[in-house]
Amino acid sequence: MTLEWRYTQDGIDWDELADLYRVAPLGNKNSSGLKTVFTASMFKCFVYDSGKLIGAGRVLADGVDCAYLCDVAVRPSHQGTRVGKAIVATLVDLSKDHKKIILYAVPGKEPFYRKLGFKRMTTAMAIFANPAQALATGLVSED
Repeated sequence: MTLEWRYTQDGIDWDELADLYRVAPLGNKNSSGLKTVFTASMFKCFVYDSGKLIGAGRVLADGVDCAYLCDVAVRPSHQGTRVGKAIVATLVDLSKDHKKIILYAVPGKEPFYRKLGFKRMTTAMAIFANPAQALATGLVSED
């Protein structure tokens, strides 16, 4: 497996990226929305295997204080091959000059991020556009 890493969105097929998020599975994200969020992100990476997009991730950051690592996705055919770990490590390294790097994980993926040095925050709070869904999927709790 020879991987190609890209750190800009030049030449990205946004429909292919939307398909990656769908099958990863990280939900149905439309291509125009993905273009918007990746354009607004300070750091991003796209991983290809034989010309096929197999992984991606991004970081929203302010350049000094806070970096938010988000949308890390790996195609199921490449999960378990350390591609996800490499994406997270790359994005953390790109964000290293920030005072804090935060993320929220899909419920059940917390052990993966713990192995990469992330610690549970006790004061994190969120407002979701669909609070019932966030509660049902375990992203938030009533307490």
